[in-house]
Amino acid sequence: MSFDPASFRRHVLAVLDGHAAAFGVPEERHEILRGQIAREDEIHSRRTFPGHVTTSAIVLDGRGRRTLLIRHRSLGRWLQPGGHYEPPDSLADSALREAVEETGLRNLRLDPWHRETGLPVDIDSRRIPARPERDEPEHWHHDIRYVVRAEEGHEMRPDLAEVEQAEWRCVSDLGTIMPQALGNMRKLGFISTSGL
Repeated sequence: MSFDPASFRRHVLAVLDGHAAAFGVPEERHEILRGQIAREDEIHSRRTFPGHVTTSAIVLDGRGRRTLLIRHRSLGRWLQPGGHYEPPDSLADSALREAVEETGLRNLRLDPWHRETGLPVDIDSRRIPARPERDEPEHWHHDIRYVVRAEEGHEMRPDLAEVEQAEWRCVSDLGTIMPQALGNMRKLGFISTSGL
């Protein structure tokens, strides 16, 4: 399947605009990504600096009380599963693929709200430390986030090349990792209020 970087930039801009309208996000929150789109940077490539697109999955249990977090090997932090966008996937499919790869869970599905609206639940740009061994300067990950649902009773098999650990945590733990996403999920009714 062919991939057109210009079409991808236009799509990401439309997603940014739709997300901003849906959640009342000021344009300046994403000014770095918007600036890269205006400059026609190849934001789909992990070799593009000062930043590029990543996708991630906020994995929730069926009741919206627990979330699946991974301890990221290179960053040494508990985060949601995710990684670099890989063309020609859709943004949502990229997030779902990352969740499956990093957790080993095969019973994951994208929340239907995303297919209905075409929007992510959150978009956040995070500064990533330089990694000289990979010839990567300090840069930005423009992370586009989707809610993924997990059925109960399936065994986790984390990818230990990238993930030190994976475990189910109380959904309130997202408050320190991604407070804006947690607020958006609360507004949409994705999470159980008893899980907070």
